[in-house]
Amino acid sequence: MRRLTAGLAIGILSVYIVGGAWAGSLTVQWGNEPRPVSTDSGPQKKKGGPPPHAPAHGYRAKHQYRYYPCCNVYHEPARGAYFWLKGDGWAVGASLPADLMAGLGASVNLDLDTDTPYTLHAEHVQQYPKEKYHPAKGPKK
Repeated sequence: MRRLTAGLAIGILSVYIVGGAWAGSLTVQWGNEPRPVSTDSGPQKKKGGPPPHAPAHGYRAKHQYRYYPCCNVYHEPARGAYFWLKGDGWAVGASLPADLMAGLGASVNLDLDTDTPYTLHAEHVQQYPKEKYHPAKGPKK
């Protein structure tokens, strides 16, 4: 068995020639002394962010609504729920009263970060005036 050794600036290359076949090893060493490999990674630093089972940063569950400005109604198709103004508060149900259903008018699609869209109703009234969304007319341009 013949051994060829070449010293390189970055390490040592050892190649063994055995019966015409190559068998070799490559060792790369930085510095003069070998350093022991530690399996202990030391104390773990707590990383910021959600736990593994939670959604990633920046993600919020969106709720998609149809808002009918003409009669102050929100509809969330995913849950099949309607929210409408009734007296001094809001009512919720799987269907609307007949008088509201007949006069819904045009709708506006809203993506909100809340499951209670009526909490933002004051903003929606300003953004989408009733006058532009009369029944069977749609939004004016």
